[in-house]
Amino acid sequence: MTAPAALAPPLRPRTDPELAARLARSAATADGHFLSTADVDAWLADRARAHRFRVDRVPLGGLDGWSFAEGTGNLVHHTGRFFSVEGLSASVGEGPAHTWQQPVIRQPEVGVLGLLAKEFDGVLHFLMQAKMEPGNRNLLQLSPTVQATRSNYSAVHGGSRVKYLEYFAGAGRGRVLTDVLQSEHGSWFFRKSNRNMLVEADPDTDVPLHDDFCWLTLGQLGRLLRRDNVVNMDSRTVLACFPAPPSDAGALLTDAELQSWFTVERSRHDVDVQRVPLAGIRGWRHGDDVIERDDGRYFRVVGVRVEAGSREVGGWDQPLIEPTGTGVTAFLYRTFEGLPHLLVNAKVEAGFLDTVEIAPTVQATPGNWAHLPSRDRPPFLDLALDPPADRVRYAAVHSEEGGRFLNAESRYLFIETDESETPLTPPPGYQWATPAQLRALTGHGHYVNVQARTLLACLDTGAVRLQGAGGAPAGPG
Repeated sequence: MTAPAALAPPLRPRTDPELAARLARSAATADGHFLSTADVDAWLADRARAHRFRVDRVPLGGLDGWSFAEGTGNLVHHTGRFFSVEGLSASVGEGPAHTWQQPVIRQPEVGVLGLLAKEFDGVLHFLMQAKMEPGNRNLLQLSPTVQATRSNYSAVHGGSRVKYLEYFAGAGRGRVLTDVLQSEHGSWFFRKSNRNMLVEADPDTDVPLHDDFCWLTLGQLGRLLRRDNVVNMDSRTVLACFPAPPSDAGALLTDAELQSWFTVERSRHDVDVQRVPLAGIRGWRHGDDVIERDDGRYFRVVGVRVEAGSREVGGWDQPLIEPTGTGVTAFLYRTFEGLPHLLVNAKVEAGFLDTVEIAPTVQATPGNWAHLPSRDRPPFLDLALDPPADRVRYAAVHSEEGGRFLNAESRYLFIETDESETPLTPPPGYQWATPAQLRALTGHGHYVNVQARTLLACLDTGAVRLQGAGGAPAGPG
């Protein structure tokens, strides 16, 4: 007897028609159900007092559990996991420094950056963690619910389990709203990717609230993003990947034209990147204490010893990349028919998986370019360094990835410009795009780089409202 055919499940909408309104309502809510925005500082200070945190510098050759591999000089962990510091040789075909060698962090395993959402009093809240990272200047910042490498959540270190991981791994306990692979810093990582996830807990699920965690609205996060070094990089990148609301607003370029421009940029760059032994990279001094450039520019590789009472392991040693200066990262923008357009840059970074990603207009550490003539410095850098005060719509200093970089900070800005500064026909490698167009691209991996995602997070949470020439708010936020 023939078995009856299985009934197909009913068709469902491809997107959640109510999600955009729910996110907007959360972004408009300045205080949360559990914690007011004014009380976040006190809560963070309380979590800092609750644990012992300490970071001391130690020579690279004295790092417990780490060693320079015989033959290559690569800095590796004794388990063969976590990450390694290796050498990289790059040729990018154009620019004042079109070939170079450098140390780079290689971390082939994909980590999870996950935010858990739940509705309280009709408003979406997001479960944030007060997480200590050894590279943060102030150590403790707001991180996603889960921020863990595969080595961390598989307990290679022998420590405690990662809290709330069950919502993001395996079958999960909620509804996945976003799950996309995104790159990290292409100048310091070799082809590093993390899953950026937003998961909403089932309405009838009682989510336990552990120490060092709190529920905040998008509006609260937006207000905190106006301040220096409060919301960490991993939170910012997940926020930027939230599902984009449908938009029928126009743009200077159609989505297809913008996609074509980006495809041409990816295709035209002749980028050759090879991993090489760390011991032999040109232009770098390789010592037991530190690895640094002969001219002192760019960054150095240093070692630290960490105590952290709130982490899965209470103490460990590791290398970190330490930049030699504070960066400047800025979107220059103009409004056309009342709609803000950002001047984006198709930027080559040696560690990217696919030649270029869309970056802010300016993304540079000024000291690394000061010795060069103005024609060889990044376009628009001088404007980003000294903008007219009445044209700055947003400015804050944010830390980069504190788990791998030491005191890595950049001043993030939105700056309004005009035709004399940013022409309608931009220079090669640059193009105009609306925030909505970039939001749509963050739903795909390896299109929008991590620095641009930080600035998008500031827009999406209401940390900044872009203004037109008349001073009136225009566009999202």
